[in-house]
Amino acid sequence: MTKGTPEPTDIHVGARVRMRRLMLSMSQEKLGGALGLTFQQVQKYEKGTNRIGASRLQHISSILQVPISFFFEGAPKLPGAPTGNGAATTPTYVSDFLGTADGLALTKAFMRIKEPKLRRSVVHLVQEIADRVKNGRAHRL
Repeated sequence: MTKGTPEPTDIHVGARVRMRRLMLSMSQEKLGGALGLTFQQVQKYEKGTNRIGASRLQHISSILQVPISFFFEGAPKLPGAPTGNGAATTPTYVSDFLGTADGLALTKAFMRIKEPKLRRSVVHLVQEIADRVKNGRAHRL
């Protein structure tokens, strides 16, 4: 990495902070206030521009109500790191999706549907739409 370029792990941890903050519908100002920081500092953490220290990450995990390990799920592997520690990891496309506004909104709305048959119908609907888009038949929705 060149000087001034964020490390992939710092970017990943920052994105996970942002994802969890958004899941809780918490503003950057509110998180910053709880940490004694400005929202600009929270922005820098979330972008990976500034590295989050261990004690600060512990404080963030407490505020966001997740274990510290949450921030490292799906993190990029370091060169030379052993593979396969037996723990299941979330595929990066899942965390990438949940890190978007649409992904978070869709997930929150879906979680409010309590009836299993209706939830399954929504899944089938989305799968049908995706299949049609993939096959160039989206105009017939």
